[in-house]
Amino acid sequence: MQRSLAYYTRHRSACRRLRIEASIVEVIAYTMRIVLFAGKGGVGKTSIAAATGVACARRGLKTLIMSLDAAHSLVDSFDLDRTLMDKNKGRPIRVAKNLSIQEVDAQEEIAKNWGEVHRYISSLLNISGIDKVLAEELAILPGMEEVSSLLYINRYVAQKSYDVILLDCAPTGESIRFISIPTSLEWYMKKLFDVERRIVKIARPIAKKLYSVPLPEDEYFATIQRLFDRLEGIDRILSDPKITSVRLITNPEKIILKETQRAYMYFSLYKMCVDAVIINRILPEAVGDGYFSRWKETQDRYIKETEQLFSPIPILKVPMLSDQVVGLKDLGKLAKEVYGKLNPEKILHAETPYTFRKEKGDYFLDIKIPFLTKKEVELSKCNEELIVRIGGFKRHVLLPRNIATREPSGAKVERDKIIIKFGGDHGS
Repeated sequence: MQRSLAYYTRHRSACRRLRIEASIVEVIAYTMRIVLFAGKGGVGKTSIAAATGVACARRGLKTLIMSLDAAHSLVDSFDLDRTLMDKNKGRPIRVAKNLSIQEVDAQEEIAKNWGEVHRYISSLLNISGIDKVLAEELAILPGMEEVSSLLYINRYVAQKSYDVILLDCAPTGESIRFISIPTSLEWYMKKLFDVERRIVKIARPIAKKLYSVPLPEDEYFATIQRLFDRLEGIDRILSDPKITSVRLITNPEKIILKETQRAYMYFSLYKMCVDAVIINRILPEAVGDGYFSRWKETQDRYIKETEQLFSPIPILKVPMLSDQVVGLKDLGKLAKEVYGKLNPEKILHAETPYTFRKEKGDYFLDIKIPFLTKKEVELSKCNEELIVRIGGFKRHVLLPRNIATREPSGAKVERDKIIIKFGGDHGS
């Protein structure tokens, strides 16, 4: 049936609303899953991430496994016929139906994303007397490779390139740096970037006359601004429990369990949901006698302790297999040991690390961070941000408007969370 122009003019707002609602429905219908596999070095993160990828792909989900560790070993895990340093220039490699892997190449990403920044830092090092080739190597700063990985993730989500993205993380400390980059960069861009840019612009002509050390050109700042713009939204993606979760890989040993506790604590600080703890390399009952008897007793003790510490988070137990896990066939077997009848892409446990609430006129912020005492937490407030520091890591928590005008008036640790109370307004 034909409609007149006048009809569409009268109803254009309704038509626009329907288009918007349709696009919202499309976004809701499509929900990518992102899973980080994290833990201490050597616990089996790469193998379990790879096995999970194989299981997801066999369920018909278009899956990407991305290595976030500078010492990549995904290609080795799939037993691909490639040279030691062949990373396919950092592009995804198809390894099976619905399954690709990606090992980010720092050198390629520097050229694509960090051009002017890298050139400026190289020139500074070269002026200081360092050989030009060595200066180019040293100018790869901590965080550059992680930002490149975040750019890929943001692009894949925006383009709906995959159903599942599995992130094979570096050891714990580097993993926390990876997830902290979006908030750290946002803080820098809001607080310092524009000031630095204006100061350098004014000082540059004077500095050229007085010093041989150059100040960065405007393209240096423009490069950083473009990178920040391309990262827009990644923090929301990583902290959304409907999209992203963390699976902590551990072994049943004291030192590794302590590291797993710290990892859980730090991921909670950065508002990330841990949906499973996977205990890998459990000795089978068949080796419980003789030489391995003490090992078996130790493992049994720490398995029970893990279950107590992380309850109600699901604990998945994986036995030590009879041989190394290499190639699609072995990874498929490992996936069955890890997940059994569970769907590997599903969110296995959901909880919100941060909760704002109001009781009897007072406002509270509950932050779920287990394994802490009050002495181990430092709190401070700057304008609309609450700064929570635990050990060597800190998190800037943006406060809602009605709380931002109030000062923290008290804090306590209760069971597995910090409860922060906010008192009167600045002016009261």
